[in-house]
Amino acid sequence: MGVWYDPSIMADEKHRPRLLIVGASGFVGSRLALAARERFDVVCTGRRPPGEAGWVEIDITDAASVERAFEQARPRYVALLAAMSNIDRCEVERELAERVNVEGAVNVARACSRHGARLLFTSTDAVFDGTAGIYHEDDPPCPANFYGETKARAERAVADVLPSAVIVRLSLVLGTSAASGGNSYLEKVAGNLKAGNPIISPTYEVRNPIDVGTLCTLLTELLLEEGAAGIFHIGASDKISRYELARAIALRLGGDPALIVPQTEPVAGRAPRGRDDFLATTRLSQVCRTRVPTCQEVIERAVAMV
Repeated sequence: MGVWYDPSIMADEKHRPRLLIVGASGFVGSRLALAARERFDVVCTGRRPPGEAGWVEIDITDAASVERAFEQARPRYVALLAAMSNIDRCEVERELAERVNVEGAVNVARACSRHGARLLFTSTDAVFDGTAGIYHEDDPPCPANFYGETKARAERAVADVLPSAVIVRLSLVLGTSAASGGNSYLEKVAGNLKAGNPIISPTYEVRNPIDVGTLCTLLTELLLEEGAAGIFHIGASDKISRYELARAIALRLGGDPALIVPQTEPVAGRAPRGRDDFLATTRLSQVCRTRVPTCQEVIERAVAMV
């Protein structure tokens, strides 16, 4: 059946609540799986589990597969991180993006509702078009690309199915994956710097990134704060352009900042991106104990992982 979950782990539920991480083989998911073990009995899922204890097979586009995973893991908490997040691919493969990002999210939310599990669902700053310069949780979505459209629809659908769900919007996550073959933004930049390859970086795309370590701490706090519900923005307290970010990473890693090449206009043929997607984090600060870091602190913490 493709199940590698060890039923003997069930005994640990007396001491730590069960957390099912949907998308544990990805960058953020792999890090959350490690960080959350201090507070949770963690069960990981993936479409192709690695064949070891503590994993359950799941295909979120298949409601029956989702139900089997929930029956096997019996979670009290669920973190839904799995998504089709390649913006350009979503623009082309729209039917698949809709199945994964919208229908998949609904399948997991419905399973949480049936099993009485608390859900945290990760969304994106791409639900906004980047023209306002700052966005709060109650600002209406206005996506610039199809990826953002699917995530905006998923947010509404998840909230309709499960009003108690926590929906987290992220801009850019920095760090390294705990899984092999990591392909995060930081890992790409570090690899190109080491190889001496130029790194073309937009000067006009502005974000407030978060390092994956701080992110995992905040996700854990939001999961355990039973009164928290609805949308939360997670990111740095200030913002930085992708060009400035890449230069800062290069300097921190001892690479050649001349390899960071400014890109001043969008590339033809790519899906549109928001220019200034700064996510205000006031609501997050009112609920979580962990202080929202500055961009400088985010960069320092992320680069320390390389």
